[in-house]
Amino acid sequence: MADMLKKVPVREQDPKVRAANFEEVCLGYNLEEAMDEATRCLNCKNAKCIQGCPVSIDIPAFIQEVKEGNIEEAYKVIGKSSALPAICGRVCPQESQCEGKCIRGIKGEPVSIGKLERFVADYALENDIKPVGAEKMNGHKVAVIGSGPSGLTCAGDLAKMGYDVTVFEALHELGGVLVYGIPEFRLPKQKVVAKEIEKVKELGVKFETNVVIGKSTTIDQLMEDEGFEAVFIGSGAGLPMFMGIPGENANEVFSANEYLTRSNLMKAFDDSYDTPIAAGKKVAVVGGGNVAMDAARTALRLGADVHIVYRRSEAELPARVEEVHHAKEEGVIFDLLTNPKKINVDENGNITSMTVIKMELGEPDASGRRRPVEIPGSEYDIEVDTVIMSLGTSPNPLISSTTKGLETNRRKCIVADEENGQTSKEGVFAGGDAVTGAATVILAMGAGKAGAKGIDEYLRSKGNE
Repeated sequence: MADMLKKVPVREQDPKVRAANFEEVCLGYNLEEAMDEATRCLNCKNAKCIQGCPVSIDIPAFIQEVKEGNIEEAYKVIGKSSALPAICGRVCPQESQCEGKCIRGIKGEPVSIGKLERFVADYALENDIKPVGAEKMNGHKVAVIGSGPSGLTCAGDLAKMGYDVTVFEALHELGGVLVYGIPEFRLPKQKVVAKEIEKVKELGVKFETNVVIGKSTTIDQLMEDEGFEAVFIGSGAGLPMFMGIPGENANEVFSANEYLTRSNLMKAFDDSYDTPIAAGKKVAVVGGGNVAMDAARTALRLGADVHIVYRRSEAELPARVEEVHHAKEEGVIFDLLTNPKKINVDENGNITSMTVIKMELGEPDASGRRRPVEIPGSEYDIEVDTVIMSLGTSPNPLISSTTKGLETNRRKCIVADEENGQTSKEGVFAGGDAVTGAATVILAMGAGKAGAKGIDEYLRSKGNE
């Protein structure tokens, strides 16, 4: 029987073993562990956990089904709200969302909602349980741009409502950031991502790859020539940011985006592929978000000594607590309250070291976090041969620059209504990182849901019942 105040522990690969492979770190629950953990849920009537979930899963209801051993029913409950539960169960920041609101967490540890969701979703994938699709089609065509979390969610929800949905993906493989951004050891591609996308296909959604909107075709052409009555833009944010410090153009400076894309999408981590990657012996990753952790843990697995250089303290790290914990366990070194000043290179343009300066925290800035201030005269050099910049990303301006009447803000993000995804252009909706800049998978999914609802309301209001 479970201890009501403590989570049922989840099995993980040993840190020393996993630091040398790309297999999944967390091994998840088995049926007995999941049912045990489910007994800890208080089945609150006014469930705060649902309020904490960006896609509003009926969490007490699915956990109740797990408690009774009805795993297929639990999957159906989750499926009403989420098209990608096996992904969410792995990469959502549950600690600040559903689990952060869990009443059980007031006196003890919150219920492991994420791990239970993952167990249910994995069970459905292993046993090929089909999602519930539309009873009948309504004959209306909608285009979705991008097959990342917001695009997949929007497409899945619209298909369940009976729309004829086609997703256009610029890359050769479906999944967006789920495929190119998140490493195999956090999110297995074949075992999880490909299978979840298959579930969206089973709802009737069609997919076209290698279609770059803004080059291959435009949004106006989709609507005017191809008969799509509404479009959802979920094209993500793939344009990396840099610091603008001396030496940043050196040969071995990468954006986290490029580094991770080489490893994840282009399979540089797998010896049977020829993709080149600068593995480096001593790698510094600049930044403190989840992407920085992913880049650091990837470089470590490729054989490097890895430092994370972050200008604030550990309390301000934007990455998930679990990711930071895993990185430390694996041997990543954290240089906190430290900021790069310049990258030093030899006569051939190769990195020899990075000059950094110590920081202290001053008053809070616009983000609510205390602003880092340089300590004069505290510069020193870190010996490195590769630097990975993980400072966030912004949307590629290709779509906005080729679409008449589509408003963007100063960060080149598309301006869209949070409630329904409506943009400044009629019939065009948007959500996810293309609107917010780089954020979490689950927030992108929440935006995809809002976009689907907005498109449905828009087409109904035109009399297209």
